[in-house]
Amino acid sequence: MDMHTVVVGTSGTTAEDVVAVARGNARVELSAAALSALAAARAIVDALAAKPEPVYGVSTGFGALASRHIGPDLRGRLQRNIVRSHAAGMGPRVEREVVRALMFLRLKTVASGRTGVRPEVAQTMADVLNAGITPVVHEYGSLGCSGDLAPLSHCALTLMGEGDAEGPDGTTAPAGELLAAHGITPVQLREKEGLALLNGTDGMLGMLVMALADLQRLYTTADITAALTLEALLGTDKVLTPELHAIRPHPGQGVSADNMLRVLAGSGLTGHFQEDAAPRVQDAYSVRCAPQVAGAGRDTLAYARIVADRELASAVDNPVVLPDGRVESNGNFHGAPVAYVLDFLAIVAADLGSIAERRTDRLLDKNRSHGLPAFLADDPGVDSGLMIAQYTQAALVSEMKRLAVPASVDSIPSSAMQEDHVSMGWSAARKLRTAVGHLTSVVAVEMYAATRAIELRTGLVPAPASRAAIEAVRAAGIEGPGPDRFLAPDLAAADDFVRAGRLVAAVEPVTGPLA
Repeated sequence: MDMHTVVVGTSGTTAEDVVAVARGNARVELSAAALSALAAARAIVDALAAKPEPVYGVSTGFGALASRHIGPDLRGRLQRNIVRSHAAGMGPRVEREVVRALMFLRLKTVASGRTGVRPEVAQTMADVLNAGITPVVHEYGSLGCSGDLAPLSHCALTLMGEGDAEGPDGTTAPAGELLAAHGITPVQLREKEGLALLNGTDGMLGMLVMALADLQRLYTTADITAALTLEALLGTDKVLTPELHAIRPHPGQGVSADNMLRVLAGSGLTGHFQEDAAPRVQDAYSVRCAPQVAGAGRDTLAYARIVADRELASAVDNPVVLPDGRVESNGNFHGAPVAYVLDFLAIVAADLGSIAERRTDRLLDKNRSHGLPAFLADDPGVDSGLMIAQYTQAALVSEMKRLAVPASVDSIPSSAMQEDHVSMGWSAARKLRTAVGHLTSVVAVEMYAATRAIELRTGLVPAPASRAAIEAVRAAGIEGPGPDRFLAPDLAAADDFVRAGRLVAAVEPVTGPLA
């Protein structure tokens, strides 16, 4: 992705900007309106801090300790302490792109002018992102309520010049040393600021946004691999005609059917039922119902995108500074809206992987593949062909089914029963990331098998888009039919090919843009 600048204003951000910062290292700037809103909200917090009456988050403790009034001389220590104590994550480190998304999305909420954070703190957040400094955040610690407390606390710790972080060269070092090397002064937190830096759903939202981007590409890729399999099995494309999908007008179903139909245009392999020893009346469900299953997943993506867009436009904090100057406690930090769709996406990813695996298995079974050699082997018996590639695919799908068990139905009360119902949204996001990676591999195995199977249909001419796909796959060094060889490198190359969106890129010059 080309480097560009993302300007953060007061009204949220876009999914495209999140991906640009998280994955493309886009530069971040605060708009003049954001700086003005930050200053105005801070003036309100400062006025409240000067009053004798306690205000939650400004002059009180937190969570179950909110009943204690904190005097002015201890408030800076209070804000530092909440960051230090809440930076209690454990386990493996979280990926760099997730941490960058998390930091950027917290900056988005801070820039709204609803948190009471000073402009200089927001600017330091932007400076850390622009310097390529990535706080060390751990896998475990967030319950998804109040937001992603532990992960965000590790990020806030870096702003204070404490804890460990990764520099732009990938080396881990004390955060204070990295800030100094880039001319960044650690922040000295004041009233409300520590709480505002860690009380949001930014980690789970960042992972949702990136999963949506990945799944959009994978659903288009899976439409292509389904079409290739239909062609390799000498199936019929009549089930893809628009009139059939118009009478069950789920939008995603029509899109997937159209994608498949365009890939198959001009094929000389489709519709050869009459050549079978046992003629088919219909293709198997995994082939015939591909648009219905993928389409339902597409419609789920569309709903999840609505939720993500609403969150991207939100200011998630507690308490918040309202436009009329009130500072009010609220429950907007609860991760339920995001957690539900993260779980829903893990379900549809597992089902897409399941149907792709069934199509692959059909290609390899000589009793169901309509004339293809067993396991697409060169000399079945001497060669095992793709037998174990399907085992690997099945193992991935099996784990995806386990990952589809929802996290959001769980809740373990915390903070002495003050936070007595939590979302587990971070856990839902983490397992979805694993599921998306597995789905990439599952689709790659189907691509690998289907392209080989088409090449084994000698004497029949595949569709122009299929030929373009096969040529691109072979040009990437992924070998075609032949005697058994060390298969793992081919499968790894196929995985990389799908992950990079290269199958879509290969066919679109023939089909036109696919949805």
